[in-house]
Amino acid sequence: MGDCCSGACQPAAPPVDKAYRRILWTALVINSAMFLVEIIAGDAAGSVSLKADAMDFLSDAANYGISLFVLGMALAWRARAALVKGLSLGAVGLWVATSTIYNALLATVPEAEVMGVVGFMALAANIGCALLLYAHRGGDSNRRSVWICSRNDAIGNLAVMLAALGVFGTGTGWPDIVVAAIMACLSISGAIQIVRHSLTELRPGLAPAAAE
Repeated sequence: MGDCCSGACQPAAPPVDKAYRRILWTALVINSAMFLVEIIAGDAAGSVSLKADAMDFLSDAANYGISLFVLGMALAWRARAALVKGLSLGAVGLWVATSTIYNALLATVPEAEVMGVVGFMALAANIGCALLLYAHRGGDSNRRSVWICSRNDAIGNLAVMLAALGVFGTGTGWPDIVVAAIMACLSISGAIQIVRHSLTELRPGLAPAAAE
C-alpha cells in the first residue's frame, strides 16, 4: 500500500531486485579500483583528462553506493537520492572545467603513453559496467542516473584514448585539454537530466507509472 503521509499518496517501495543489487556491488568495486588507478596515473602523467575521468569513477562509486542504500525504498527517497547524485555530478563537472582552464593556462604536455594504457583499462572497465547496467537503464530517476553516469564514463574513456593519440601526434597538451572540456560538458549535461527527472518525481500528484 502506498505512503499517504502529508496528504499525498506515494507509490509503495518496489521489491528488491537481487540481480540489480549484485550488479551495483560489482560496479561499485570496479569504479573504486579504477578511481585509485586513474588519479595516481593522471597525476604522474600530468593529464587533466585522466584526472577528470578519475573523478567520474569516484562520482560513480558514490552513485552506486547511494543506489544500494536506497534500493527498495519508496520512490520519494530514491528521487531524493537521484537529486543528490545529480548535484554531485554537476559539481564534478565544474571541478573538471576549472582544472581544464588551469592546465590550459600552464600549457602542460601530458605523457601520451600513460594516457593510452590507463585509458584503455578504464574503457574496458566502463564498457563492462555499462553492459551490465544496460538492461536497467529505464525506470525511476535513481536507476536512470546510474545508467547516465556509466554511459558518460564509457564515452569519456574513448575520448581520453583519442586525446592520447592527439598528444602523441602533436606534441602539445591541447588534445588533453579539449577532451577534458568535453568531459566537463558531459558531466554537467548528465547532471541537468538527472536533477530534472528527480524533481519531476518529487512533485505532488506523481503518477504511479513513473515509479516502475
